[in-house]
Amino acid sequence: MEQLAIFGGTPVRETPIFYGRQCIEEDDIAAVAETLRDDLITCGPKVAALEEKLCQVTGAKYTVVVANGTAALHLAALAAGFQEGDEVIVSAITFAASSNCVLYCGAKPVFADIRPDTYNIAPEAVEKLITPRTKGIVAVDFTGQAAEYDALREICRKHGLVLIEDAAHAIGTKYRGQPVGSIADMTAFSFHPVKTVTGGEGGAITTNDEGLYRRLMRVRTHGITRVREEMAHPTDAGWYNEQVELGYNYRMTDFQAALLLSQLGKLPRFAARRREIVRRYDAVFSRMPELVVQREIPESDTVRHLYVLRLNPEKLTCDRRQFFDALYAENICPQVHYLPVYWHSYYEKLGYEKGLCPNAEKYYAEALSIPLYYGLTDEDVEDVIRAVRKVVAYYRR
Repeated sequence: MEQLAIFGGTPVRETPIFYGRQCIEEDDIAAVAETLRDDLITCGPKVAALEEKLCQVTGAKYTVVVANGTAALHLAALAAGFQEGDEVIVSAITFAASSNCVLYCGAKPVFADIRPDTYNIAPEAVEKLITPRTKGIVAVDFTGQAAEYDALREICRKHGLVLIEDAAHAIGTKYRGQPVGSIADMTAFSFHPVKTVTGGEGGAITTNDEGLYRRLMRVRTHGITRVREEMAHPTDAGWYNEQVELGYNYRMTDFQAALLLSQLGKLPRFAARRREIVRRYDAVFSRMPELVVQREIPESDTVRHLYVLRLNPEKLTCDRRQFFDALYAENICPQVHYLPVYWHSYYEKLGYEKGLCPNAEKYYAEALSIPLYYGLTDEDVEDVIRAVRKVVAYYRR
């Protein structure tokens, strides 16, 4: 049996491959440099152009771009009217921001379990958690796969709930042919460097509701408005603006917007390469009984942000930590997405206990994300496969 690098053998490759990485090309750099030479590098024309472009990409009527994905979720929760005494149902497997946005507004997150095969929030689990205090749902398009929006929208319609879609992973994904961003009441995006397109940081909220859009525009910028109809003391003075509610400074710069505009022009190319890599991984790993691959629902035409492998404990002698460390020793650097949110120590202090979502907790014990990004070469992909096969062979029962 070939000895693992973690035990003194030769690693599969000499240089590391991380789970995610941005692709910045010369035209992206030129777009930023050009904007830095302009008169306005914030509150300028590139932000408006980016908002228009995102409307085209998502099919939404309105877009508000912000500083990051967490800001997008916060403003969506604020515009939804969540407040103290309210409950909002959130997926247990997601980055903490999906739930923190509810806390920012004084409301209580209620965690729903996931489907054991798609890893997205289970609509039947959501239905069981609804109470008279429930005001909304934050559904996460985990790994880029769209959640089950037919069922979730019906639940929201029946109970009068606001549906927020956390599409931080899912730019370019479609649900029943409709782009994410035009499905929920509001959709939040993230443009962190590991996402399919990046602005370095950056986020956006899309909506088809003009009232929500107007409020999002205000609270993005301190709650200040220049729209006379929104003022308590309107005037035609050109210098006048008025704070009408408490908001935040969540603006995006124009040079971030310029980078994102350039990146969005490459979204079809980036998406196609990610799909190609996923197909190659699926072809190999779906035939290995030691591993479990994520099931995709037919309604989702997915641009995958993450590729998650689950370990089959009946076929392997190792736990997830041992598998993770062994891959790292091969210079294949995975990650784990995510700790169930309510397992974080902050949430423990709020009174959340383990055992709330059994599927999510089992998933966490077995899952790790392997490298997936546009810049992976075919050789890189084959190195990832070789390393996974090598570790599986060593720990196979």
